[in-house]
Amino acid sequence: MLQLHPISPGGDILKETHSIAVVGFSPKENRPSHMVGKYLMEAGFVVYPVNPGVSKILGNVSYPDLLSIPGSVDVVDIFRRSDAVLPIVEAAISIGAKVIWMQQGIVNEEAARLARKAGLQVVMDRCIKIDHENMAR
Repeated sequence: MLQLHPISPGGDILKETHSIAVVGFSPKENRPSHMVGKYLMEAGFVVYPVNPGVSKILGNVSYPDLLSIPGSVDVVDIFRRSDAVLPIVEAAISIGAKVIWMQQGIVNEEAARLARKAGLQVVMDRCIKIDHENMAR
């Protein structure tokens, strides 16, 4: 029997994405944010690690916050607790990001409303790596 794999809600977003800021990108190889960030780099995206605790991750400059990133950012991928998302969304709006992506397990309705009101698309409680992998199916 033919099994169909529906395009995930993030599928169309990822087709038009070139740059991704990964907020909470850990330098520790066993952390989900590291695995996802590395995957996104290997998939050909321009990835901006955002982690104020380190200067480089996987050879790329790690920025202390979104406002420090010198290039344009299409997607802000968030690996932070749900209660820490609102200021990240405010910064994403100020830098002209197009999408807020809250990783699996992260939901903040207030931040999502703010982002949508500012014209950003919002994905919550989904893994960007899994959605990207599913696009290829």
